[in-house]
Parts: sequence; C-alpha cells; structure tokens
Amino acid sequence: MTILRTLLDNFWHTDIWLPPNVTWADLEPNDKVQYADYKDLCIPLPMALCLLVLRYFLEKYWFSPFGTYLGIKNTKLKRAPPNELLEKAFKQNSRMKYKEVISIAKQLDMSERQIERWLRLRRTQEKPSTLTKFCENSWRCLYYVYSFIFGIICLWDKPWLWDINECWTNYPHQSITRGPWWYYMTSLAFYWSLTVSQFRDVKRKDFWQMFIHHIATIVLMDFSWVCNLHRVGTLVLLVHDCADIFLEAAKMAKYAKYQKVCDTLFAIFTILWIVTRLGIFPFWILYSTTVTAPRTVNTTFPAYYIFNGLLYLLLILHIFWTHLILKIAYQAIASGQVNLK
Repeated sequence: MTILRTLLDNFWHTDIWLPPNVTWADLEPNDKVQYADYKDLCIPLPMALCLLVLRYFLEKYWFSPFGTYLGIKNTKLKRAPPNELLEKAFKQNSRMKYKEVISIAKQLDMSERQIERWLRLRRTQEKPSTLTKFCENSWRCLYYVYSFIFGIICLWDKPWLWDINECWTNYPHQSITRGPWWYYMTSLAFYWSLTVSQFRDVKRKDFWQMFIHHIATIVLMDFSWVCNLHRVGTLVLLVHDCADIFLEAAKMAKYAKYQKVCDTLFAIFTILWIVTRLGIFPFWILYSTTVTAPRTVNTTFPAYYIFNGLLYLLLILHIFWTHLILKIAYQAIASGQVNLK
C-alpha cells in the first residue's frame, strides 16, 4: 500500500498537472467557483454502454427499416460450405499463396479451383452488407447532428465562444457549468463507445488512424478536464463535429443511390473540413494554446505540453485525412461522381 500511495502521489503531483503555485486544494469546489472534478471522468463509461444499447435498438428498429424503405437491400452473401481445415487455414492467412493452396488441396482431395473458390466465398462473406453500412453511418450522423446542436446551445452565451482569449481569463480558476459538463460527458461517452464498436464495425483503410484518433481524443479530453482546460476542450469538440455530419450523410445518400445528393453533401463536407480542420483548428485554437496562452498564463507545467502535443497529433491526422479527401474529390471530378465506400 505504501508503494501504491507513493506512485499515486507522484502521478498526481501538482508540478505535473497544475500551473506553478497552484495546488489541488486550490481547485476544491466552493461558493465562487465550481471546478471540474476528475472523479466525473468515470461517468462516461456507463454512459458509453447506454449509447451502445441505444445504437443497437436504433439500428434495428429505425435505421434498418428506413434503409429498406429507401430501397437498400440487406443482401445475404453466399456462404462458403463448412470445412474445419480450410477455416483454420483461412484464419491463419486469408491470402494464401499458390503452394499453400496446392498443399491443402492434396490434404482434402480437392482441386485447386475448388479451394480457391472456397477462399473467395469465405473472404466475401466477411464483407458487411450495404444496409449494415447505412445503419452505421446513420448512427454517427445522428450523433454528430445532436452533438453540434447541443454544443452550440451550451456555448452560445459563453464568452470564450466569441473571444477565445477568454479561455485564459482567471485560469485555472474557471467554473464548469451544467451545459458544458453534459457536453463533455456525452462526447467522452460517444468516443469510448466508438473504441469498442470500431472492432465490429465496417473495417476501413484508415482503421488504425481512426483508433488513434479516438484514443487521442479521449486522452485529450481527460487531460483538459483534469487541468481545468475545458473551455478550449469545448471549442475543439465544436469544430470537429460540424463537418462530420455531412460526410456521414453523404455516405448514407450513396448507399441509397441518391448520387446527386451524395455529390452535393460531399462537396459541402470537403469545404467545411478544410475550413474547420485546416483553418479554424490550427489558426484559431492551436494559435491560442501555443502563442496566446503562454503570454497570458504560466504554462510551465508538463500537462500543458502534453495537452498541446495531443492537439498537434490531431492536426497531423487531419492532414492525413485531407489527403484522402482530396484524392476522392479528384477522382469524383474525373469520373463525374463521388465514390464513397
């Protein structure tokens, strides 16, 4: 217990988490300032479970029927016949080389063509149906619409929405009010749910980049909460939600074969993405945390640099995704339509 207590004391040392001359006792809630409580970071975990349950019922009883109404078929792909040896080999290597195919064909007394056909069917049955992808994007679109609107409502009367310098006024002695509190908790719950559901959702090319994004977002929000940097955190959330609405909606339109709607939504998304992720985020928020903050408050504590480093990690991911988005846009111009998977 003594060793554990020593480790915890060192981990939560004020020199790491707080500005100089500020202690945890200074951040205890009082009549004047209602500080963010680190214990609240446990609340999003059961909320994430609730979101997963809510998603299940919405996909089954709302999104799926709506997708069927739009003409999206839940095509059941032809399954490969059961074969224990082939299944075991497939799990070890789904892309077998010619020599492996010959070896298994001899063991099972089957032709090479039969083995290759079985492998092709087995790989195909792993792919999700169009309706499954439509339901997944519908859930995300609904959440981003809710989150963006709720964020606007919560922050509309907050001074730091209109003047980002207010993020540093009286820092770290800043109250967390009910609206931003719920905005943080629901956002954290959503990203926790994504880290779980991502492993059963549609596997895309940027799977690990998205996973890193989710983890970085959670760590970033946790850091900002503990360090009472929640004002900047709410602005980051707001900037990130608005463009995603149109991407998810564009994919939904694509799956429903409304190509012109898809093209229009993707064009809006591309413009919003560049404006928010490569414009507002680096030149408004990052400029404030990197340049304005050190001039206004004492930022010589490690947690601040970790927080800022995570913001720059998000920017790197934005640049990577911008490359993919512009590539899709270029292909769309060349072919005359957007091709989203």
